[in-house]
Amino acid sequence: MALTDEAIAKIRSMIQRGELPPGSRLPPEPQLAAQMGLSRSGVREAVKALQLARVLVVRRGDGTYVTSLAPHLLLEGVGLAVELLQDDTLLEVMEVRRMLEPVATGTAALRMSDEDLDVLSRILDDMRDAADDHEKLIRFDTAFHRTVIAATGNETLTSLMDGLSSRTVRARVWRGLIESNSAHHTIDEHHAIYLALRARDQLLAQATALIHVNTSESWLRAVLAERPAAAQRGQGRVSR
Repeated sequence: MALTDEAIAKIRSMIQRGELPPGSRLPPEPQLAAQMGLSRSGVREAVKALQLARVLVVRRGDGTYVTSLAPHLLLEGVGLAVELLQDDTLLEVMEVRRMLEPVATGTAALRMSDEDLDVLSRILDDMRDAADDHEKLIRFDTAFHRTVIAATGNETLTSLMDGLSSRTVRARVWRGLIESNSAHHTIDEHHAIYLALRARDQLLAQATALIHVNTSESWLRAVLAERPAAAQRGQGRVSR
């Protein structure tokens, strides 16, 4: 194991054991290196790596601290990683969304406040007004789903879905560009979800959310399946 990896593992272990709880200050670098039996350079690189992972934060002139370790910090990298996935693996992201989002929407039906429902109602109005502007529609679409997921009160789930949505937003853009009537379909599906949430009907909310995700996933499968065929047709025309 490289010295940096060993230092990372030891610092993580100290956090897991409660020796370095959230918000606590790490010992000075020389002391920490001696405590772990490692070189200062290895500890320094480990701190940099854990800082990028939002586990540690360096405050100039003050020291290095353990962050709050809140889900929105630790799962921040999910969105960055998902953005690097190739188009064929985007289907896997959609499958994960299909597994999580309907159940989360059903849970939200039981936990959503009247204020949250009012927010969704306003977002739906914005979506209707933006039906001819796909970029705005996508932004409101994303806000709608985030409001629903956040209503579950599960910060880990909210952070995870935020990361997954960073990539699925592109699928919504493609859908809007390719399907001429996609905006109206999207609004209708969101309206059905809203009505189920307003009725506090857990099963109906779950079902309407599943229909919405399935629609997006089915469209994406069709588009990705069409690309190789289109490429082959293009090559055939060139060869002639």
